[in-house]
Amino acid sequence: MFIALLPGDGIGPEVITEARRVLEALALTGLQFEEALVGGAAYKAVGHPLPQTTLDLAKRADAILFGAVGDPDCDALERHLRPEQAILGLRKELELFANLRPATLFPELADASALRPEVASQIDMVIVRETNGDVYFGEKGMRTTADGKREGYDIMSYNEDEVRRIARVGFETAMARGKKLCSVDKANVLETSQLWRDVVIETAKEFPEVELSHMYVDNAAMQLVRNPGQFDVIVTGNLFGDILSDQASMCAGSIGMLPSATLNIDQKGLYEPIHGSAPDIAGQGKANPLATILSAAMMLRYSLGHPEAADRIEAAVAAALATGARSPDLGGSHEHARNGRCRFGGTVSPARAAAAPGGGTPTGNLARG
Repeated sequence: MFIALLPGDGIGPEVITEARRVLEALALTGLQFEEALVGGAAYKAVGHPLPQTTLDLAKRADAILFGAVGDPDCDALERHLRPEQAILGLRKELELFANLRPATLFPELADASALRPEVASQIDMVIVRETNGDVYFGEKGMRTTADGKREGYDIMSYNEDEVRRIARVGFETAMARGKKLCSVDKANVLETSQLWRDVVIETAKEFPEVELSHMYVDNAAMQLVRNPGQFDVIVTGNLFGDILSDQASMCAGSIGMLPSATLNIDQKGLYEPIHGSAPDIAGQGKANPLATILSAAMMLRYSLGHPEAADRIEAAVAAALATGARSPDLGGSHEHARNGRCRFGGTVSPARAAAAPGGGTPTGNLARG
C-alpha cells in the first residue's frame, strides 16, 4: 500500500502529520508513504503548483492523502499558477470525478452546530459531487465588450455521459444507505441543469428501489438548515456541491470535521479534508486534524481495502470526542503539538485509540440503516 502525501499550504502539513501518525499507529503490513510539494509551497520552490514530479508520484500511488492549498502570497499570480490549480489538475489528470462528502453529527458536537441541537441531530447524509466538469473546467477568460468594458466569463457545461456516471454513483451510494436520492440542480433557469435532471431521471430506471427526488439548489440550501434529516444522499454538480457541502459542514459542527474522497472509475482516490489552508492559524497548533484523520479512514475503506482499520480510526475519533476533546474551531482549547505529537483529547488521542485492538464501536460508515 503506497500512499502519496501532499501536505500543501497553511495548516495542510500539520493535519497531514497527525493523519500519518494515526495510520502508522495501525501497524498495517506494507504501508509506505512518500511526500511531495503541491500548491503554493510547490510554486515557491519550483515555479508551478503541480510539478511533474508530484503528478508522477500521484499516478504511481495507490491513494493520495491531501492537506490543503491556498497562499495569500500567490493571490496575484496568473490563474494557472495559483495554488488552487493543483487540486483541479490532479482531478483532471487522474480522472477523479466522484467526490463523496459524508456529513454526520457526532452526538458530542451537538452544541457546536450552528443549528438547534434537535435539528442538528438529524444530520446523516452523503453529498455526491461531480468534480471533473461544470464552470470549474469550462472555457473561461476575460474580454473587452464592444463599448470597451471588461467582462469575465466562465462556461458551465455537462454532457450526458458525465451526468450519467455521477448519477450512477449517487444511486449506488443511496442503495448502500437509506435508498433515497435527492438530485440538486437549477433546471428552472439553466439548460445545463435541465440536461442534468433529464439524465438523472433516465438513470433512475436502473435503480427502481431508490426513491428519487429533485430540488433547486437555492431551496436545498434552505432545507439543509431547516430540515437536514430529510436528506440521505444528495447528488449534484461541481459548483453547487462545493457550496452545499461547506454549508453542511457547519450544520454538523465545524468545517474541520468533514472528510472527503474523490474517486475515479477504478476506485483510486484523492482524500482530503474539505477545509482550506487557514493561513491565519498555520503554525500555531490550533488546526483541527479530525477531518484529515477521517479522510484517511475513507482512504482505507475505498481505495486500500481495509474497512476494519477504517472502523478503528472512526471509533478512535469518537472516543477522543467523548473525552471532551475540542479544538478551537469546536469551542475548545485543545491543540496538537507543533512537533507532530498529538495532544488532541488529552489522555485519548486518535492515534493511541486507533492502535488499540478492536478500536471501539465503528462510527461514520457511509452505510446506514
